[in-house]
Amino acid sequence: MLELLAPARNADIAIDAVMAGADAVYIGGPGHGARQSAANSVADIARVVAAAHRFNVKVYVTVNTIVYDAELPVVERLIWELYRIGVDALIVQDMGVLRMNLPPIDLHASTQCDIRDAARARFLRDAGFSRVVLARELSIDEIAAINREVPDVELEAFCHGALCVSYSGDCRASALTTGRSANRGECAQICRLPFDLVDSRGEVIVSDTHLLSLRDLNRLPDVAAMAAAGVTSFKIEGRLKDASYVRNTAAAYSCALDRVASPDNPRSSWGVADAGFSPDLDRSFNRGFTSYFMNPGRVTKGMAALRSPKWVGAETGTVTSVNGKTVTLRLADGVRLANGDGLTFFDRRGKLTGFRVNTVTGNRITSPSPVRGLETGMKVYRNFYKEFEDTVKAAVSQRTMWVDMTLRHIPRSGMLVIDAVDEGGHRVSGTAVLPEAGTARSPQFDTRRRVLAKTGDTVYRLRNLDDKAGDLFIPASVLTDLRRRVLALLDSAARATYKYRYRLPENHQAVLPGDGILTIHDNVANSLAERFYRDHGVSEMARAVEVDTPSAGEDVVVMTTRYCIRRELGMCLKKTPVHRGPLYLKAPGLCFRLDFDCKRCGMNVVKINKI
Repeated sequence: MLELLAPARNADIAIDAVMAGADAVYIGGPGHGARQSAANSVADIARVVAAAHRFNVKVYVTVNTIVYDAELPVVERLIWELYRIGVDALIVQDMGVLRMNLPPIDLHASTQCDIRDAARARFLRDAGFSRVVLARELSIDEIAAINREVPDVELEAFCHGALCVSYSGDCRASALTTGRSANRGECAQICRLPFDLVDSRGEVIVSDTHLLSLRDLNRLPDVAAMAAAGVTSFKIEGRLKDASYVRNTAAAYSCALDRVASPDNPRSSWGVADAGFSPDLDRSFNRGFTSYFMNPGRVTKGMAALRSPKWVGAETGTVTSVNGKTVTLRLADGVRLANGDGLTFFDRRGKLTGFRVNTVTGNRITSPSPVRGLETGMKVYRNFYKEFEDTVKAAVSQRTMWVDMTLRHIPRSGMLVIDAVDEGGHRVSGTAVLPEAGTARSPQFDTRRRVLAKTGDTVYRLRNLDDKAGDLFIPASVLTDLRRRVLALLDSAARATYKYRYRLPENHQAVLPGDGILTIHDNVANSLAERFYRDHGVSEMARAVEVDTPSAGEDVVVMTTRYCIRRELGMCLKKTPVHRGPLYLKAPGLCFRLDFDCKRCGMNVVKINKI
């Protein structure tokens, strides 16, 4: 089955995503969810569960930070609370969780587990995970290879949103430079800073450029290929994004998955979602788009948002005059601005600056205050579409399921019966006693259908009615009451028969791939994780940098990447042998050495004290 997995910062956004077409949502709990500012109470998550499960939409909760020893009892209690409210699965990074006293809740291996190959996927399946969230860096062919070798584990892959330049879970830049650990949900986003690229002689090759800041992922054109490669769940990044972003992206990818779905590979949830607007990914926050490494033949340059880590927007026009608050533009073909739009430009220093449009008259706009730094000849971009945002916010997203009814009368008992079946296959019958069984003077089918079709604010829409009541006269009040009770019975039947998937058994004979030695890159932070790995053949392990800080002055690989600055800048040594010596990234208070692994076409970012 195909699943669209949408992010949720809070319960209201999660429910918005359900209504916009998501088959599953992922949300953070009160803690340990890898996004400190997107925490939610257990009670709020319970509200999401109730709304989502009616459409067979799954709710996954992130418990995907590394856990310290003192926190193990807290995390264990949290997991039990989430199990009791009906959460479908946990997204987990720390293997110490598997040595807790767990309920039989389903487990998904987070992308923080750095799953790059079939061996790692197989081990995690043997450890008891039903699903693995693949590294974003994998290509279609690499995903397909994992699916062939480990066909009995579900593959979840990111299809949209922000990209980490490092393999997820293998970044220590924030932890070792600011004390804020990405593996603890506190990332300071060092990768979004501007750097100078410097050679070993101190010559600046590129200055003040966002060399590690990637564009955003957009794999909308690749949805069919991803499904063919074995991807089960299509994941949208964005647990810090607002409701408009989530509704827009969920609606766009839901439409794409509808085109891919078939009777042999259907969507995993029920119902028809109507977002209430036409989605447009270009009009929600993005740093420019890349498909990243999905199609190796298209991997050249253009992965990074070198000029700014912010949303620059689409080119709108060129400035022809500036006079205080008034700006005249030569608009690009087809561009029409609106009051309230947001515009940006790069000033003389190359810094991105923005201003709001107050009024528009043709190609002349006014701003609430003078636009400083804007000059004739500069290009202007639009990164806020007021009319589109208003449309998304005003739209009433609805999701409905069909219901078929049979209306029949049992003369001997005087009983009126409605048999109903919904899209999820739930079957119920409701009865009512007719006070008198009289004969109608005119045909009643159309009248009775109109009454039974008035499903109001329920999630149901009448599809087929098999009316076997003939010419019997049935008061509208009787039909209305019976319809309400039958639909309530369908709700009760759905709650009572909801199907959960439970944790897979752990194969204690499975051995962790590799040489039996774990390094700081494996993020072992507690005694239960140590026990887990020793149970699976590990003989030696280093502890995570969060609990065992490297010695001062020690060089530490803080990022492992498939992205390469040389390739991005057209300086690949395989093609243009320039600047062969060591290269460095420098910013105030920061210095990293770049170690290039040309054989695997990758790069390590190493924290050092100075060149």
